Amino acid sequence: MKSKRFSGIVLTVLGIGGLIYAAVLFVNGRNDTSDFNTLVIYGLLGLIFIFAVINLMRIGKDKA
Repeated sequence: MKSKRFSGIVLTVLGIGGLIYAAVLFVNGRNDTSDFNTLVIYGLLGLIFIFAVINLMRIGKDKA
């Protein structure tokens, strides 16, 4: 069951990193199309990872 805990930590770090990077791109944006596409991609990936962690914590039973 330590694999669920490890994967939860990894997904959390990736999700938070993606959301922080998207926020940095938003603040420092130059209104380019490529910057907007990158912002959307990293923001969506961050949200997917965060929701994956929430789902893992909700349905996963840790028997450590």
